[in-house]
Amino acid sequence: MERSFDAILVGAGQAVPSLAGRLTNAGWKIAVIERDQIGGTCVNYGCTPTKAMVASAKAAHTALQGGDYGFDSIADVHVDLKRVKARKDTIVGNSRGSVTKWLAGMEGCTLLHGTASFEAPDRMRVGDDVLIAKKIFLNVGARPRIPDMPGANSVPFLTSSTILELERAPEHLIVVGGSFVGLEFAQMFRRFGSQVTVVERQPHLLVNEDEDVCEGVYEALEAEGIHFRLRAECIRLAQRDGRTVVHVDCEEGSPDEIGSDVLLAVGRVPNTDLLNPEKAGLKLDKHGFIEVDDQLRTSVEGIWALGDCNGRGAFTHTSYNDFEILAANLLDGEPRRVSDRIPVYALYTDPPLGRVGMNEREVRERGKPALVGKRPMTKVARAIEKGETRGFMKVLVDAQTDEILGASILGVGGDEAIHCIVTAMYAGKKARELKQASLMRHSVHIHPTVAELIPTVFGELKPLT
Repeated sequence: MERSFDAILVGAGQAVPSLAGRLTNAGWKIAVIERDQIGGTCVNYGCTPTKAMVASAKAAHTALQGGDYGFDSIADVHVDLKRVKARKDTIVGNSRGSVTKWLAGMEGCTLLHGTASFEAPDRMRVGDDVLIAKKIFLNVGARPRIPDMPGANSVPFLTSSTILELERAPEHLIVVGGSFVGLEFAQMFRRFGSQVTVVERQPHLLVNEDEDVCEGVYEALEAEGIHFRLRAECIRLAQRDGRTVVHVDCEEGSPDEIGSDVLLAVGRVPNTDLLNPEKAGLKLDKHGFIEVDDQLRTSVEGIWALGDCNGRGAFTHTSYNDFEILAANLLDGEPRRVSDRIPVYALYTDPPLGRVGMNEREVRERGKPALVGKRPMTKVARAIEKGETRGFMKVLVDAQTDEILGASILGVGGDEAIHCIVTAMYAGKKARELKQASLMRHSVHIHPTVAELIPTVFGELKPLT
């Protein structure tokens, strides 16, 4: 059966519900198609469930630290992963239900479940239905990448999605991948009581971060008993006597890591292969992402791509910002661009990392003189009082223009405090305006907080050598 709409929205992740609301409020008749769960990766497999479980892991960890805070520690904390999962599922269910109710209640919105694929640039098939529209918005997201690794097709493994369904903590979890997802799960399950080993091909963790950030995260996780196998080459999976074997071939230690479970945390791939993109004439890059311009338009007139599938950001906040950019251009006559976005993200280990703008490597590659300011968390009153003094605050500034180039806050509250610098950068503030209260109308910061030391860090700028 053929059905006509003003627009088709494929995928109900973070960008689409808000876009659907704007379009229906403007009087458009739209169809929203979702093949899996309303809410997309963030609500169902990403931010919401993982941060709920991170909170449970933090509570368990804190219970073991009583001696540091003046009370008797709980000698043997037993984490009931079924109850952790139940708590997580409740939070996810409430969030997903709220978004579903919102979409289902929009006048002019038809919500369909199924896999959408192109039959032509202006028509898509969903089961027995053929939907026709002059405007199509793709927000199909991504899924965990399964590497072409020997043994991956015969040895059971976990992904960042399936690990969320465990109801018992693995005896020994081997995490393949030393970046954001892998490290968050590594610390989480270590705190749930698992022995944890992280296997990474590179000589250090978090390959795109500065060396001091990598070292800080490494030291924090190692202090909790997480074992690392870096410079791992020829990684392959096998089974031996009912155990999972990860061959690592590192410079040091045994060539094999033997555990009870293995998590493959080696990135994500876009779900664009499900769309039959060739029938619409869409251009994909070598990784399968839909190519878009600065206003999220694809190579085909009348088709836009938002969120993880366009390769222009892999976060909830960038997906939502894609909606804002598209709505501004399409409905408000405001020429907003993807290139106006300042990179900003966080790593939710404990301590967390908040990042904005350039890192040291990128600043050096500019070939222009720069300044750096740095302050250890051991000199931040709030961190001392909380007994969480790992990490540091670091800012980078253009020595000629006084422009703020970037910042890293690795430490307690770093994922929140970084927004002070994010806001300043978007407002076009110079470094001197943050370090001198008189230039900020004699601003007074709250004590004791982590953010109150940001002006102090800007006041300690030195040449970046």
